[in-house]
Amino acid sequence: MASTTSDGSASSGRWRAAQRGLTRLLLRDLATLRRLINPDQLQATVPLWIDAVTQVVARYSDTSDMLAADFYDGERDAAGVLGSFTVPRADPPPDEQVDASLRWATKDLWPRDEADATVTQLEPLDVRLSAAMVKADGVTQKLVADSGRETVRQAVKRDREAVAYARAAALGACSFCKLMASRGSIYKTAGSAGRDANDQFSGDASVVKFHNSCHCAIVPVFRGQRFELSPQAAEWDRIYREYAQGHPGDQLRLFRQALAEHDSNPLPGSN
Repeated sequence: MASTTSDGSASSGRWRAAQRGLTRLLLRDLATLRRLINPDQLQATVPLWIDAVTQVVARYSDTSDMLAADFYDGERDAAGVLGSFTVPRADPPPDEQVDASLRWATKDLWPRDEADATVTQLEPLDVRLSAAMVKADGVTQKLVADSGRETVRQAVKRDREAVAYARAAALGACSFCKLMASRGSIYKTAGSAGRDANDQFSGDASVVKFHNSCHCAIVPVFRGQRFELSPQAAEWDRIYREYAQGHPGDQLRLFRQALAEHDSNPLPGSN
């Protein structure tokens, strides 16, 4: 009898909980690094802070990869897959990517002429610095979590016994994440989709786009395994089909509006 997996499985919940725990430790370490920034010497101290954060991201990304590999191995065993497979660990995000992300997060620190300034840049320096650190927390969390998610995605791509993956989102996730989770198991190739290659097959874009501070996970599906939407994802799918489907270019807005009115879980929210 084929085994069943779901975006709401206990194992995916444990993986997401582990990643959230990792995020708490990451944010704790980032908070200690803020002392490296001297508000009176931004030009000299922000680059030092970026270098230090880059090292922290690399270290935590390695742990995120390890958690993801353990999760994938566990899912493979639970599915009863025969044969061995070594999960390919994702590389940490390139230093250039981390640097660009942190420079984006801190761009409003630098004063500009009032005519060219953003709303944030018109605020006092302490407010600008606080806002920059909030953005930095979000981008670094995404970089670290993406490392683990990429490990699972690459494993599904290379494992001959893996046929698909699905997105697991939290009850309080944003509308975009809920929409992506409602799509269920998306096949890794048109070949593995087979007869099911219809509106359900849409490639990577359906599952692997994540925003800052997102804690969604990717759940692998193996050959012969049956995937079932969790009750909450099934509800999101019903809401989408009833209120947003068939409106090209406007689906997300209509879905977000329908969630606010009909979803039993909170929106807006964060996962």
